[in-house]
Amino acid sequence: MKTYSISEVAKKLNLSVYTLRYYDKEGLIPFVKRSVSGTRMFKESDINALNIIECLKSTGMPIKEIKNFINWCSEGDSTLQQRYDLFIERKARVEAQMKEMKKTLELIEHKCWYYQTALDAGTENVHKNDKIEITN
Repeated sequence: MKTYSISEVAKKLNLSVYTLRYYDKEGLIPFVKRSVSGTRMFKESDINALNIIECLKSTGMPIKEIKNFINWCSEGDSTLQQRYDLFIERKARVEAQMKEMKKTLELIEHKCWYYQTALDAGTENVHKNDKIEITN
C-alpha cells in the first residue's frame, strides 16, 4: 500500500504543511498512522477524508463541527442519520450561497454591459435614462 508524506499530501491537496499539522492537532485526522519515528504516513483513504474535511470547511463549517463529523465516522453505523442530516443541512446552505452568488453575478454582468456600452459610445451619458434596480 502506497503512503504519502505530509509534504506530498499538502502539494496534492493544495494545502500547507502547517494546515495539515493544525488539522492533526485539532483531532481532525486521528486515522493517520505514524511511523516508528513519528512521521505521518498518509494513505489514499486519508487523502479522501481530507477532501471531505476541505469540502465541509469551504461551506463555512467550524473546525469543532467538522471534528464532530469525524468522530461520528469513527463511531460507525450508529451515526449514519447524524451524518446524513449534516450533509442535507450543508447542501441547503451551499444552495442558498449559490443563489446569492447568482444575484451578485447578475449585477456584475449588468455593470460589465453598462461600462462596455459606455466605452463603445465614448460616454456614460448613453445611460442617462437607465435606472438600476436591485432586487432581493
